[in-house]
This record gives sequence, C-alpha cells and structure tokens, in this order.
Amino acid sequence: MLPYRNRVVVDGDACPVKTEIGRTVRSCGATALMVSSNAHALAREPQVEVVTVDAGPQSADLYIANVLTSRDVLVTGDYGLAAIGLARGSAVLTPRGHRITEADIDGLLAQRHESAKLRRGGLRTKGPKAFSSKDRVRFQQKLTQLLLEMQENRDR
Repeated sequence: MLPYRNRVVVDGDACPVKTEIGRTVRSCGATALMVSSNAHALAREPQVEVVTVDAGPQSADLYIANVLTSRDVLVTGDYGLAAIGLARGSAVLTPRGHRITEADIDGLLAQRHESAKLRRGGLRTKGPKAFSSKDRVRFQQKLTQLLLEMQENRDR
C-alpha cells in the first residue's frame, strides 16, 4: 500500500502562493494538484501535479469539484468553490491563510452576493488590499500547520 499523503488542491489561475505551496508540500511530505485553464501555464515541480483545463469560465472549478476528497486541503479565494470543498469534507484555506469553515461560509457567500448586486447596479466596490510578503508567510505557516494536524489526526 502506498504511504498516506495529504494533497493540496489549488485553484491555480489567480493563486498568488503557488511557490509557497510547492515548498510546503515538499517539506511536509504531501502532494499538490494545481488546476488552471490553458491561459495560465504552470511549471511542473516535484510533488506538484499540474492539470490544465479548457478556458471555460468554470472549467477549473468543475474539475476541482469532481476530484476533491475529505483528505484534501483546497486553496481558493472563490467562496462558491470553497462551499463545494466544505461539502466534500475538504479543509479550505484562502491564499491569505484564512481557514474557511462551515460557520463562515454562509456569511461569505451572502457578502459576495451583496457585492455583486452593488456592482450590477453600477456602484464600485472596494477590492482586496494588495498582497504582501506577510500574507505569503502567514499562508505558508497556516498551510504547514493544517497539513501537520491532518497527518496527526490520520495517524490516530
């Protein structure tokens, strides 16, 4: 039997922490699956599988939704995909290192809906603050912690 490995599944098109994910999975003995459209070429690395899907607007999300398991960590900033990940039993982490839980998701989806309504009405909404090196460090720390916790829980 193959040794158990956690897998990090990445919504890779707009993910700013791909390098950090590769580094972390190698140090934790995990693997990563980076999924992106053919408009975004991703480099292959040890322990990182790259899957390229067609450029359809939801192609990467659909692929990810079909392969997620309860053993996976999903990295995404898309709250709709995060909700699917939670429904599949996956742990969900944003690229800024925030863990999304069942307790959070309804409020996040409602906030996303309200912002979309405002934009459709012609109002401009404030986007996220610029991504910083502190965000990268926090993400890598949170992902490492999560992978180690999942490995400990699995070994019990």
